[in-house]
Amino acid sequence: MITWMQRHKKWLIITIWISTIAFVGAGFVGWGQYSYGDKAGAVAKVGDIEITQGELQKSYSNLYNRYSQMFQGNFDEEKAKQFGLQQKALDTLIQQALLLNLAKSYDLEISDLELIATLKTQEYFFKDGVFDKELYKQVLSQNRLSTKEYEAGLKKDLLIQKTLKLLPVEVSKNEVNILQTVLNIADKINYKVLTQDDISLDTSDAVLKPFWETRKQEFMNDISYELKFIKQEKIVLEHNADEVAKYYAENKTHFKDVDGKILPLEKAKQAVIDELDAKATKDKALRTYIAYKKGKLGSDTLFETVTLSPSNNPFNGDVLEKVQKLSVTSPFMKPILVDGVYHIFELVKINPATPKSFEEAKSDVLVIFIDENKKLKLQELANSLVDNFSGINSEFLTASKTTELEKLDAQETKEFLQKLFSSDKKRSYIKLNSGKIVLYDILEQTLLNNTNNDLTSSMKKIKSGIFNEALIKELQNRYQTEIFIQGL
Repeated sequence: MITWMQRHKKWLIITIWISTIAFVGAGFVGWGQYSYGDKAGAVAKVGDIEITQGELQKSYSNLYNRYSQMFQGNFDEEKAKQFGLQQKALDTLIQQALLLNLAKSYDLEISDLELIATLKTQEYFFKDGVFDKELYKQVLSQNRLSTKEYEAGLKKDLLIQKTLKLLPVEVSKNEVNILQTVLNIADKINYKVLTQDDISLDTSDAVLKPFWETRKQEFMNDISYELKFIKQEKIVLEHNADEVAKYYAENKTHFKDVDGKILPLEKAKQAVIDELDAKATKDKALRTYIAYKKGKLGSDTLFETVTLSPSNNPFNGDVLEKVQKLSVTSPFMKPILVDGVYHIFELVKINPATPKSFEEAKSDVLVIFIDENKKLKLQELANSLVDNFSGINSEFLTASKTTELEKLDAQETKEFLQKLFSSDKKRSYIKLNSGKIVLYDILEQTLLNNTNNDLTSSMKKIKSGIFNEALIKELQNRYQTEIFIQGL
């Protein structure tokens, strides 16, 4: 039996591993994730449910913040594009919309009593152990949400949960026993960890230069843009009471409190004045821009110059993106805010990218040369040693072992064991994401007698994940999805 499981455990473990990242594992629900009722147009429509630009922006913002936390702040818009964050945000909303369509077909709703009952269980709104209304408003305000927005989002979350509860997943005793057996498969191995430190390379110029010669076009100086620009500083005007009152009356929906209620004039007065000043500043910047284009600026106009490139950008990504769209025949950019100050740019000259000299490119070439060649040499070393190596003897290991193996950290140990228990080879090697390679030879196999009282719950999560993934595919066939935006 153990031999059979060892030969076929690849498929058993893969099923379990995939299930841990299945649809429900990702979660349908995340508080503060919505901006319902936004006036922006729909970016997509799923069945009868529209997804607004506001919802997409809120979903993207929350994903961005999550990734930023994972990368400990070392995350920017460029990385967000590489990860396809906008598409992920839209996919999340589409999956939610599919389930909301299903809820609608069942005539399901969430009552105010159900909403209140849920709010009173959310501990981030607790003060002295109980729900506190003022803290509730304060927390939402800090997250730029009104109570109306949050409660609309929460109702949708609860509606999705209610819908899924109509489709219960049952777990049999045999399924729990199978999972118990799979998790108790244990291997005692001999293993050897290879790292790039085991590889030495010749990195002299005599070796690096031919490598650079074949790949010169990969090492280019940035394209750069020579620009002239003028600034329009913030305008601060004296506004009489009539002017403030008139502007407030025409634009009072701009001035709301944390609950989304329109502020009275006396409380909104400073915000009204700030908005009037901002409007005057923008109007002046636009008039200056038009005069600039027509060559009618005064002789006392103060110009500044800058050479802008991706590696030398004293402004922001928006400025660079817009400058890249300018041309010699259309050189002027409309006023753009940079740190609260309007800037009006004129493109003077485009300096095309040029290949770096060997000396200029050497540091970058060295990094790529070492990375590529050490990986190659490490692979060659693993191939030469795999049939005859002597390493460290382990204790009996299971896929769920949590303590670190010698010469591997916790994450590397986890990855190695997952791949080990997905392999049907007695002797081989496993490449880790860190770049290390682990040679292994299975010395002995056994079936442990460990019991886990939580396996029913684990199996239910596994089956629920698989079921929900299949449910989404079925709903995709049932409800048409239309996407109205491009370039995600």
